[in-house]
Amino acid sequence: MSVKAKLICLFFSFFLGFLLLFQSAFAQYDFGKVDDWLKNNVQSLGGRAVLMVYKDGKVIYSNAENDVTKMRKRVTKFIANRKGLDADEMVKDLNTSSRLRIASCSKWLSAALVMTFVDEGKLNLDDSVGKFLPVMTANGKGNIKIWQCLSHLTGIESGTLKESLQMMKEIRSMDQAIEKIAQQPMEGEPGKTFHYSSIGLQIAAAVLEKISGLSFEELFAMRIAQPLNMTNTDFGHGKVALPAGGAFSTPDDYMNFLAMILNHGMYKGKRILSDSSIAKMQRNYAKGARVAYSPAEAGGWGYGLGEWVMDNAVVRSDAVSSPGLFGSFPWVDNQRKYAGLLFCFNLKNKGRNEKYMELKKLIDEAIATDKH
Repeated sequence: MSVKAKLICLFFSFFLGFLLLFQSAFAQYDFGKVDDWLKNNVQSLGGRAVLMVYKDGKVIYSNAENDVTKMRKRVTKFIANRKGLDADEMVKDLNTSSRLRIASCSKWLSAALVMTFVDEGKLNLDDSVGKFLPVMTANGKGNIKIWQCLSHLTGIESGTLKESLQMMKEIRSMDQAIEKIAQQPMEGEPGKTFHYSSIGLQIAAAVLEKISGLSFEELFAMRIAQPLNMTNTDFGHGKVALPAGGAFSTPDDYMNFLAMILNHGMYKGKRILSDSSIAKMQRNYAKGARVAYSPAEAGGWGYGLGEWVMDNAVVRSDAVSSPGLFGSFPWVDNQRKYAGLLFCFNLKNKGRNEKYMELKKLIDEAIATDKH
């Protein structure tokens, strides 16, 4: 046998061994019911969905279902054109590198960025926003704390989602955005009234810009996206970043972020956030607060810093999440030590929380089938 032939045989032997190892890694778990769930529910998820599960330092499950009917394509394009969205973006097949708007999944990313400043001692969660933003003090809102901004407990009245989006479309600078927010009426005492909205995260973003002298987009790229190898994740590069819902990402990118959260702030040997900051993010700050507004998708969950907590944890929640308006559902299960991500684009939100919990239960059960 020639040297060339031997090298070819050696290569294929190595490649076959790699495939067997890869197959073995996936075969440790029984995801059959999860496969069935994804196939049976893809239509109610908008006709396209990617599902990934990460555990023990690797992705142990990855699947995509794409079944967009001609009728759905027509209806989706019609809705997209009416809402000013990218029609083609909403109908093409999805995979783990597909880039989509992730809406409120952005909040988790933004809160993590704020916590990098807390870790460095440049910001304290108990700091009052008036310390950095005089316009808030001038309008009687300077006493609001940073942690209240991250947990929707500012007490500032917020309009409907449609009204908020319309207001932000008219904004041309971060200073203008904060001036508008400062002029909003109060609906309750800070720390005692929960209203899920974009207001608190926008205030926190403005504080970061004042502290650093850099834009929110630049800070996110430097402190979160680049260290986590999130090469296709950003906040749209508009005139004003929308930290509560303006990010674009891919399943691969967002899973890197979830892996960091799962691993107590570490990613591939790099410290992104302290374990203390991760724990602070995963407490329920909304417990006992009056609820002015909470989306149906969240069910009866509590709220931490930029993320929902699925129990009433005092120190660290067993499971945390930050689902988005368009249906994507990322979560980290601290008890079972895995991260999951359902990535989709669906404008209908009826029954979402039930679907999320149904899916998570199946994955919890699959994780329990580990054949180690």
